[in-house]
Amino acid sequence: MNNKSFLIMGAILATACSSGDKIAYPETERTAVCDTLWGVPVADPYRWLENDTSEATARWVEAQNKVTHKYLEAIPFRDQLRDRLKELTSYAVETMPVKKNGKYYFYRNDGKQNQSVLYEKATLDAEPRLILDPNTLSEDGTVALSSVEISPDGKYLAYAISRSGSDWNEIYVMDLNTLQLLPDHVQWIKFSPIAWHKDGFYYSAFKPEKGKELSAMNEYHTVYYHKLGSDTENDKKVYCNNEHSRRYVRATVSDDKNYLIIEESAGTAGVALYIQDLTRDNAPIKRIIEGYDYEYSVLGMHDGRFLVYTNDNAPRYRLISIDPRNAQRSNWKEIIAEQPYVLSNIELANDRILAVYDIDVMNHLFCYNMQGDKLYEVELPGQGSLQGISANDDTNEAFYTYTSFIMPRTVYRLDIEKNVSEKYYAPEIDFNSDEYDSYQVFFASKDGTRVPMTITHRKGIDKNGQNPTLLYGYGGFSNSLFARFIDNMIPFLEQGGIYVDVNLRGGNEYGEEWHVAGTKMQKQNVFDDFISAAEYLIAEGYTSPAKLAINGGSNGGLLVGACMTQRPELFAVAIPQVGVLDMLRYHKFTIGWGWAGDYGTADDSEEMFRYLLGYSPLHTLKEGVTYPATIVTTADHDDRVVPAHSFKFAAQLQHCDSGVNPTLILIDSKAGHGAGRPRHKIIEEKTNVYSFMMYNLGMNPKF
Repeated sequence: MNNKSFLIMGAILATACSSGDKIAYPETERTAVCDTLWGVPVADPYRWLENDTSEATARWVEAQNKVTHKYLEAIPFRDQLRDRLKELTSYAVETMPVKKNGKYYFYRNDGKQNQSVLYEKATLDAEPRLILDPNTLSEDGTVALSSVEISPDGKYLAYAISRSGSDWNEIYVMDLNTLQLLPDHVQWIKFSPIAWHKDGFYYSAFKPEKGKELSAMNEYHTVYYHKLGSDTENDKKVYCNNEHSRRYVRATVSDDKNYLIIEESAGTAGVALYIQDLTRDNAPIKRIIEGYDYEYSVLGMHDGRFLVYTNDNAPRYRLISIDPRNAQRSNWKEIIAEQPYVLSNIELANDRILAVYDIDVMNHLFCYNMQGDKLYEVELPGQGSLQGISANDDTNEAFYTYTSFIMPRTVYRLDIEKNVSEKYYAPEIDFNSDEYDSYQVFFASKDGTRVPMTITHRKGIDKNGQNPTLLYGYGGFSNSLFARFIDNMIPFLEQGGIYVDVNLRGGNEYGEEWHVAGTKMQKQNVFDDFISAAEYLIAEGYTSPAKLAINGGSNGGLLVGACMTQRPELFAVAIPQVGVLDMLRYHKFTIGWGWAGDYGTADDSEEMFRYLLGYSPLHTLKEGVTYPATIVTTADHDDRVVPAHSFKFAAQLQHCDSGVNPTLILIDSKAGHGAGRPRHKIIEEKTNVYSFMMYNLGMNPKF
């Protein structure tokens, strides 16, 4: 594009966005639907948009996308940004190898493939053998591998796929010798491992309401057993909590193959633990740990006892052992006691325990023996995070993936006996980390709480308050935000942008107390932390309200929605993605009921209802207020946070539009909550979102 064309298109867009010429948004019907909750009338004029299969909703989606794409296509540098994103993300990557049955398995992507491909190696130096290429399962790359599990004898590979980003999975089985598919095909899997036992496997599934698979409430999660070669209609029902329909259940099999282990949870945190003796026919399933106050995860076995990772009596987690034959609490043994820092991950490796501790949101890796004695700390490449560890019981080697905001994901091989790490695989990417700084700072939140965040930018920036800045957060469900390489963020950094990751309460950065401090009646702490982070960046001269954008997805979409409605003058751009935005009805769709542990529900009590109503983004929008330039994103196959959240929020935001800033919604097709999205869709989404953000931050990038 020449300079003249660039200026003309920019002028057209600027005119379309000016207060004197409002964007012509599609008309959205407002109905008289009104609920009375705890004596309070609550209008819900866009209830009809909850019907995801209606023709009216389809027409609305089409009309909204038409307006959004017209706006985006007029951004002068959008095509150049797309080209730069393609260049930056077209590099080959490999995952760390995982050893199973004496062979190594790993994923590779040549940088142009929509989905990564599964390979096998007999040795680390051997030529890899292609096992499964998910790119052949669809024409557009929208079928993704969700999980794979190799049978104990190494004969079969069971793998789960997701179509169009849905949480619904299907399981297929492959003969690893011939690479031919068996006739087995199990459907309606959700939130389930694959647990091999003898000549079949355990899995967990729902039975969805026909025609409402992407929106209807999911209930009666059930563990089944499928025998290879049998009709799935005859799969044995193993366990379901028939008295409480809203329970997640997931099954694994112990290392010695003697026990079925079932974790049952009432939400996203806390489990009850059940076991079944598999050495006896029709042995009863018995509960060995009551729920649902704490986490209990069986990692493996040692000397006939379960090794269990838990926060029971340890908000920052510990490792204990439990005898399955004598499981009462008085017989538990502590292997690794709770430390001042969070024990966030454990991997068992040849009579050694590899333990990851989070010290001020930086990962540290230690090696212990099975008695819980600390042997040494593994020297990591810098201040960053471990993206995974793989090890097994028959060798002294382990692998880990390490990254930071300015270091691409790199795989290292660890000699456990010698405590020596060597680089195993590093990608080659068009990025010079020496030109950038990434460092951690701490700030005081509204109530004085000390909160960390990491700031990344080109070296030598001026703190003149004029730097375009993107603030990102999550703050919920015990999910911690660690340093990670975000290759699609590079164009923004190259053009002088600042990227900031803030570690809000609600996560697990400092253990369960940090998590609880951002839940239910304390959820406002999360928003206060985020707002305080913005105020810190402004006070320190990094940026200003006119140059500040905020972004988050899912629970982070709620974060953005709440902060833009509470402090609209503080931000220039808001990007809520696949967000939970209707806090009064979220629990009525798919698995939304499982989030009540973090949010509470409007049905719990009048106090909880009024608290939710006080910050629910959909319900706190006001007419006449100038909100930030906003682009809401969702997808038609998002069956976790259903698109109705975003539909209703965008419709209400357009209704309240003051005419100053654009208010758009972008609805993707054949996509879901985010997992398994093909490369071409990722590039397109980032092109749209970042071009919208950069334009509305007043940037004029030169690619």
